Amino acid sequence: MRRINNFIFATTIVVCSAMMASAAQDEKNGHAYFTQSELPNMVNFLPPPPEFESSRFAADETQYLWGIRQRQDPERTAMAIRDADYGMQTIIQEYCPILGLEITKEGTPELYTLMQDVGATCDSISDRAKKEYGRTRPFVYYNQPTLVPEQEESHRTNGSYPSGHTVLGWTMALLLSDINPAVADELLARGYEYGQSRVIAGYHWQSDVDAGRLGASVLYAKLQGNERFREQLAKAQQEFKEQTGGVTHVKENTIAKPAGTSRAYTINGTPATSETRGIIIQNGQKTLRW
Repeated sequence: MRRINNFIFATTIVVCSAMMASAAQDEKNGHAYFTQSELPNMVNFLPPPPEFESSRFAADETQYLWGIRQRQDPERTAMAIRDADYGMQTIIQEYCPILGLEITKEGTPELYTLMQDVGATCDSISDRAKKEYGRTRPFVYYNQPTLVPEQEESHRTNGSYPSGHTVLGWTMALLLSDINPAVADELLARGYEYGQSRVIAGYHWQSDVDAGRLGASVLYAKLQGNERFREQLAKAQQEFKEQTGGVTHVKENTIAKPAGTSRAYTINGTPATSETRGIIIQNGQKTLRW
Protein backbone atom coordinates (compact mmCIF):
# COMPACT_ATOMS: atom_id res chain seq x y z
CA MET A 1 0.00 0.00 0.00
CA ARG A 2 2.84 2.34 0.88
CA ARG A 3 4.43 1.71 -2.51
CA ILE A 4 1.15 2.50 -4.25
CA ASN A 5 0.76 5.71 -2.26
CA ASN A 6 4.34 6.68 -3.04
CA PHE A 7 3.72 5.97 -6.73
CA ILE A 8 0.54 8.08 -6.73
CA PHE A 9 2.36 10.90 -4.92
CA ALA A 10 5.28 10.82 -7.35
CA THR A 11 2.93 10.72 -10.32
CA THR A 12 1.01 13.69 -8.97
CA ILE A 13 4.22 15.68 -8.59
CA VAL A 14 5.23 14.90 -12.17
CA VAL A 15 1.81 15.84 -13.56
CA CYS A 16 1.68 19.07 -11.55
CA SER A 17 5.20 19.98 -12.63
CA ALA A 18 4.28 19.38 -16.26
CA MET A 19 1.17 21.53 -15.88
CA MET A 20 3.18 24.32 -14.30
CA ALA A 21 5.77 24.13 -17.05
CA SER A 22 3.03 24.21 -19.67
CA ALA A 23 1.41 27.20 -17.97
CA ALA A 24 4.76 28.98 -17.87
CA GLN A 25 5.25 28.29 -21.58
CA ASP A 26 1.77 29.62 -22.34
CA GLU A 27 2.54 32.68 -20.23
CA LYS A 28 5.66 33.30 -22.28
CA ASN A 29 4.35 32.50 -25.74
CA GLY A 30 0.67 33.38 -25.55
CA HIS A 31 -2.26 31.27 -26.70
CA ALA A 32 -2.38 30.79 -30.46
CA TYR A 33 -5.71 31.39 -32.15
CA PHE A 34 -5.25 28.33 -34.37
CA THR A 35 -3.44 25.02 -34.25
CA GLN A 36 -0.93 24.41 -37.02
CA SER A 37 -3.37 22.12 -38.83
CA GLU A 38 -5.97 24.92 -38.81
CA LEU A 39 -3.59 27.43 -40.36
CA PRO A 40 -3.29 27.90 -44.13
CA ASN A 41 -0.59 25.63 -45.55
CA MET A 42 1.94 27.92 -47.22
CA VAL A 43 3.09 25.06 -49.45
CA ASN A 44 -0.31 25.17 -51.14
CA PHE A 45 -0.35 28.86 -52.07
CA LEU A 46 3.30 29.95 -52.28
CA PRO A 47 5.42 29.31 -55.36
CA PRO A 48 8.49 27.18 -54.65
CA PRO A 49 11.68 29.15 -53.96
CA PRO A 50 13.93 29.96 -56.93
CA GLU A 51 16.25 27.12 -57.85
CA PHE A 52 19.91 27.90 -57.31
CA GLU A 53 21.66 29.20 -60.44
CA SER A 54 18.31 29.92 -62.12
CA SER A 55 17.33 33.30 -63.61
CA ARG A 56 14.99 33.89 -60.67
CA PHE A 57 17.82 33.21 -58.27
CA ALA A 58 19.86 36.03 -59.85
CA ALA A 59 17.52 38.52 -58.17
CA ASP A 60 18.20 36.91 -54.79
CA GLU A 61 21.94 37.11 -55.39
CA THR A 62 21.64 40.79 -56.30
CA GLN A 63 19.73 41.48 -53.11
CA TYR A 64 22.25 39.55 -51.05
CA LEU A 65 24.94 41.92 -52.31
CA TRP A 66 22.61 44.84 -51.55
CA GLY A 67 22.32 43.57 -47.98
CA ILE A 68 26.09 43.41 -47.63
CA ARG A 69 26.35 47.04 -48.77
CA GLN A 70 23.74 48.10 -46.20
CA ARG A 71 26.12 46.97 -43.47
CA GLN A 72 28.23 50.04 -44.21
CA ASP A 73 25.49 52.06 -42.45
CA PRO A 74 26.00 51.65 -38.67
CA GLU A 75 22.41 52.61 -37.85
CA ARG A 76 20.93 50.13 -40.32
CA THR A 77 23.33 47.45 -39.14
CA ALA A 78 22.28 48.03 -35.53
CA MET A 79 18.62 47.72 -36.54
CA ALA A 80 19.25 44.43 -38.36
CA ILE A 81 21.01 43.02 -35.29
CA ARG A 82 18.16 44.08 -32.99
CA ASP A 83 15.59 42.60 -35.37
CA ALA A 84 17.40 39.26 -35.34
CA ASP A 85 16.18 38.65 -31.78
CA TYR A 86 12.91 36.87 -32.58
CA GLY A 87 10.16 37.55 -30.08
CA MET A 88 7.62 39.96 -28.73
CA GLN A 89 10.08 42.00 -26.70
CA THR A 90 11.87 43.12 -29.86
CA ILE A 91 8.58 43.91 -31.60
CA ILE A 92 7.44 46.01 -28.63
CA GLN A 93 10.77 47.81 -28.41
CA GLU A 94 10.89 48.63 -32.10
CA TYR A 95 7.23 49.35 -32.87
CA CYS A 96 6.01 51.16 -29.74
CA PRO A 97 7.82 54.46 -30.45
CA ILE A 98 5.90 54.60 -33.73
CA LEU A 99 2.59 53.39 -32.28
CA GLY A 100 2.72 56.12 -29.65
CA LEU A 101 2.09 54.00 -26.57
CA GLU A 102 4.29 51.83 -24.39
CA ILE A 103 2.97 48.26 -24.24
CA THR A 104 3.52 46.27 -21.06
CA LYS A 105 1.81 43.34 -19.39
CA GLU A 106 0.81 45.49 -16.41
CA GLY A 107 0.11 48.82 -18.10
CA THR A 108 -1.71 47.66 -21.23
CA PRO A 109 -2.92 44.12 -20.50
CA GLU A 110 -5.37 43.91 -23.41
CA LEU A 111 -2.84 45.03 -26.00
CA TYR A 112 -0.17 42.83 -24.47
CA THR A 113 -2.43 39.76 -24.53
CA LEU A 114 -3.46 40.44 -28.13
CA MET A 115 0.13 40.74 -29.30
CA GLN A 116 1.25 37.65 -27.40
CA ASP A 117 -1.58 35.54 -28.82
CA VAL A 118 -1.09 36.79 -32.38
CA GLY A 119 2.65 36.22 -32.02
CA ALA A 120 2.02 32.65 -30.89
CA THR A 121 -0.16 32.16 -33.97
CA CYS A 122 2.69 33.35 -36.20
CA ASP A 123 5.17 30.91 -34.73
CA SER A 124 4.23 27.80 -36.71
CA ILE A 125 2.65 28.90 -39.99
CA SER A 126 5.93 28.73 -41.90
CA ASP A 127 7.09 25.38 -40.47
CA ARG A 128 5.56 23.11 -43.10
CA ALA A 129 6.97 25.12 -46.01
CA LYS A 130 10.41 25.28 -44.36
CA LYS A 131 10.43 21.48 -44.04
CA GLU A 132 9.04 20.94 -47.54
CA TYR A 133 11.68 23.01 -49.30
CA GLY A 134 14.61 22.84 -46.88
CA ARG A 135 16.20 25.81 -48.63
CA THR A 136 19.82 26.61 -47.82
CA ARG A 137 20.35 29.96 -46.14
CA PRO A 138 22.58 32.55 -47.86
CA PHE A 139 25.28 32.55 -45.18
CA VAL A 140 25.60 28.77 -45.60
CA TYR A 141 25.46 28.92 -49.41
CA TYR A 142 28.26 31.50 -49.59
CA ASN A 143 30.06 30.37 -46.42
CA GLN A 144 30.07 33.99 -45.26
CA PRO A 145 29.65 35.46 -41.76
CA THR A 146 26.37 37.03 -40.67
CA LEU A 147 25.70 40.04 -38.48
CA VAL A 148 24.62 37.72 -35.66
CA PRO A 149 27.26 34.96 -35.50
CA GLU A 150 25.92 33.47 -32.27
CA GLN A 151 22.76 32.35 -34.12
CA GLU A 152 24.49 30.75 -37.08
CA GLU A 153 24.76 27.24 -35.68
CA SER A 154 21.09 27.00 -34.72
CA HIS A 155 20.00 28.29 -38.14
CA ARG A 156 22.47 26.37 -40.30
CA THR A 157 20.15 23.43 -41.03
CA ASN A 158 16.87 25.28 -40.53
CA GLY A 159 15.02 25.95 -43.79
CA SER A 160 15.29 29.44 -45.20
CA TYR A 161 12.01 29.64 -47.16
CA PRO A 162 9.84 31.40 -46.12
CA SER A 163 11.14 33.81 -43.46
CA GLY A 164 9.46 33.27 -40.09
CA HIS A 165 10.85 36.55 -38.77
CA THR A 166 9.13 38.35 -41.63
CA VAL A 167 5.82 36.62 -40.90
CA LEU A 168 5.99 37.94 -37.34
CA GLY A 169 7.18 41.45 -38.24
CA TRP A 170 4.65 42.04 -41.02
CA THR A 171 1.74 40.54 -39.08
CA MET A 172 2.51 42.83 -36.13
CA ALA A 173 2.68 45.84 -38.43
CA LEU A 174 -0.78 44.96 -39.79
CA LEU A 175 -2.11 44.38 -36.29
CA LEU A 176 -0.83 47.63 -34.79
CA SER A 177 -2.09 49.52 -37.84
CA ASP A 178 -5.55 48.41 -36.75
CA ILE A 179 -4.82 49.75 -33.26
CA ASN A 180 -3.67 53.19 -34.45
CA PRO A 181 -4.60 53.67 -38.12
CA ALA A 182 -3.23 57.22 -38.10
CA VAL A 183 0.33 55.88 -38.13
CA ALA A 184 -0.34 52.85 -40.34
CA ASP A 185 2.08 54.05 -43.02
CA GLU A 186 4.91 54.39 -40.53
CA LEU A 187 4.16 51.05 -38.87
CA LEU A 188 4.06 49.26 -42.22
CA ALA A 189 7.30 50.92 -43.23
CA ARG A 190 8.95 49.64 -40.05
CA GLY A 191 7.40 46.21 -40.62
CA TYR A 192 8.87 46.20 -44.12
CA GLU A 193 12.32 47.04 -42.79
CA TYR A 194 11.98 44.29 -40.17
CA GLY A 195 11.86 41.81 -43.03
CA GLN A 196 14.69 43.48 -44.93
CA SER A 197 16.82 43.13 -41.82
CA ARG A 198 16.92 39.40 -42.50
CA VAL A 199 18.53 40.02 -45.89
CA ILE A 200 21.00 42.50 -44.41
CA ALA A 201 21.89 40.13 -41.58
CA GLY A 202 22.62 37.36 -44.10
CA TYR A 203 20.03 34.89 -42.83
CA HIS A 204 17.48 35.07 -45.66
CA TRP A 205 17.18 35.53 -49.38
CA GLN A 206 14.90 38.31 -50.62
CA SER A 207 12.42 35.75 -51.97
CA ASP A 208 12.22 34.23 -48.46
CA VAL A 209 11.25 37.62 -47.08
CA ASP A 210 8.73 38.34 -49.85
CA ALA A 211 7.10 34.96 -49.19
CA GLY A 212 7.00 35.74 -45.47
CA ARG A 213 5.04 38.94 -46.12
CA LEU A 214 2.55 37.06 -48.28
CA GLY A 215 2.16 34.41 -45.59
CA ALA A 216 1.63 37.08 -42.94
CA SER A 217 -1.08 38.76 -45.01
CA VAL A 218 -2.88 35.43 -45.47
CA LEU A 219 -2.57 34.74 -41.75
CA TYR A 220 -3.96 38.15 -40.80
CA ALA A 221 -6.91 37.65 -43.14
CA LYS A 222 -7.52 34.28 -41.47
CA LEU A 223 -7.54 35.93 -38.04
CA GLN A 224 -10.44 38.18 -39.05
CA GLY A 225 -12.75 35.17 -38.95
CA ASN A 226 -11.77 34.16 -35.42
CA GLU A 227 -14.24 35.36 -32.80
CA ARG A 228 -11.73 35.37 -29.94
CA PHE A 229 -9.36 37.49 -32.01
CA ARG A 230 -12.06 39.99 -32.94
CA GLU A 231 -13.13 40.35 -29.31
CA GLN A 232 -9.55 40.82 -28.11
CA LEU A 233 -8.81 43.30 -30.89
CA ALA A 234 -11.83 45.38 -29.85
CA LYS A 235 -10.63 45.37 -26.24
CA ALA A 236 -7.14 46.42 -27.30
CA GLN A 237 -8.47 49.21 -29.51
CA GLN A 238 -10.57 50.53 -26.63
CA GLU A 239 -7.60 50.30 -24.27
CA PHE A 240 -5.45 52.27 -26.69
CA LYS A 241 -8.06 55.02 -26.92
CA GLU A 242 -8.39 55.18 -23.15
CA GLN A 243 -4.63 55.24 -22.61
CA THR A 244 -4.15 58.02 -25.15
CA GLY A 245 -7.12 60.12 -24.12
CA GLY A 246 -9.17 59.01 -27.09
CA VAL A 247 -6.58 60.32 -29.54
CA THR A 248 -5.35 57.98 -32.26
CA HIS A 249 -2.77 60.09 -34.06
CA VAL A 250 0.74 60.97 -33.09
CA LYS A 251 0.49 64.75 -33.39
CA GLU A 252 -1.23 65.20 -30.04
CA ASN A 253 0.86 65.70 -26.92
CA THR A 254 -1.62 63.64 -24.87
CA ILE A 255 -0.27 60.37 -26.25
CA ALA A 256 1.61 58.35 -23.66
CA LYS A 257 5.28 58.18 -24.51
CA PRO A 258 7.24 54.94 -24.21
CA ALA A 259 9.41 55.13 -21.12
CA GLY A 260 13.15 55.22 -21.49
CA THR A 261 13.30 55.64 -25.25
CA SER A 262 14.30 58.56 -27.43
CA ARG A 263 14.97 56.63 -30.63
CA ALA A 264 13.90 58.55 -33.72
CA TYR A 265 12.75 57.13 -37.05
CA THR A 266 12.25 58.45 -40.54
CA ILE A 267 8.83 58.05 -42.11
CA ASN A 268 10.02 54.87 -43.85
CA GLY A 269 10.85 53.25 -40.52
CA THR A 270 14.65 53.53 -40.57
CA PRO A 271 16.57 55.08 -37.66
CA ALA A 272 17.11 58.83 -37.88
CA THR A 273 20.32 60.60 -36.91
CA SER A 274 20.95 64.21 -35.96
CA GLU A 275 21.70 64.89 -39.64
CA THR A 276 18.43 63.43 -40.96
CA ARG A 277 16.00 65.88 -42.53
CA GLY A 278 12.30 65.49 -43.29
CA ILE A 279 9.52 63.97 -41.19
CA ILE A 280 10.91 62.38 -38.02
CA ILE A 281 8.96 60.19 -35.57
CA GLN A 282 10.22 60.22 -32.00
CA ASN A 283 8.36 59.02 -28.90
CA GLY A 284 5.15 58.75 -30.91
CA GLN A 285 5.26 62.31 -32.23
CA LYS A 286 5.97 63.64 -35.71
CA THR A 287 8.29 66.59 -36.24
CA LEU A 288 9.62 68.19 -39.39
CA ARG A 289 13.35 68.86 -39.61
CA TRP A 290 14.69 71.31 -42.16
